[in-house]
Amino acid sequence: MKKKFIILILILSLSTFMGLKIKIDKISRNKIPGASVIYLPSGKYLKFATFGHSALLADLIYIWSIQYYSDYSVADRFKYLDHIFSVIAELDHRYLDPYQIGALIALYEAKDFDLALKILNRGLEKNPEQWIFPFQAGHMAQMVKKDYKLAQEYYKKTMEIEGAPPIARRLYANASFKISDYKTAWGTWLEVYQTSKDERIKKIASNHLYQVKAAIDTQTIREAIKKFREKYGHNPENLSQLVSMDLLDSLPKDLDGQDYLYDSQTGEVKTQIIPWKR
Repeated sequence: MKKKFIILILILSLSTFMGLKIKIDKISRNKIPGASVIYLPSGKYLKFATFGHSALLADLIYIWSIQYYSDYSVADRFKYLDHIFSVIAELDHRYLDPYQIGALIALYEAKDFDLALKILNRGLEKNPEQWIFPFQAGHMAQMVKKDYKLAQEYYKKTMEIEGAPPIARRLYANASFKISDYKTAWGTWLEVYQTSKDERIKKIASNHLYQVKAAIDTQTIREAIKKFREKYGHNPENLSQLVSMDLLDSLPKDLDGQDYLYDSQTGEVKTQIIPWKR
């Protein structure tokens, strides 16, 4: 009897929920923007009320959400974005597409970068074996926010997950270079170069190693030039003076063994060639 009573209560609750949905759906969106979503309770409640069919409901809500967020007549539709996709996640946490699409809607439609990351972080938390979530977050940080430090962190998380694509390591190395973390960039690109069997990838890695070494060397040379200028009031006539004045132990050369170009008028130091034209 107790089991039958619980089932009856659940059926009545579900009936009440559906009745409320029907009534709210009849309300004009022009009067109550977003009215179609305010009836959604928490995902945990819905999962309990679906009697083992939560994945089906997650699919239905996801399909509906795509239509809802395509309706530009609902001015405040993004107000409920996090709630809707959190409900889907609770109903079926292994349903991967909604995390990715929800994040894209948050980023490009709602213009809410933090919310996009929140949705992807939720996906990673519920599916720690899925590299796609930190990978997508890293891509957003790199391409949209130009936050290479954050991108580096997400790419590192991606690399640590089994099955992550090799490009994640290269993107990690590139992000490291962008924030002047030359030690990490050098070590990562060197690993890519030494382990890759693809000659095209090895060439890319070699060019990046050339770029990293050049960045380290030219920084060292510029610092020596600055000290020379502070002491003598002008730039050295040539870089060999930095060695003769004990400001450098020796003049570094690029990865190909070539000297760096130096302009005594401007103090500029650069490589003889562009890395990608080697």
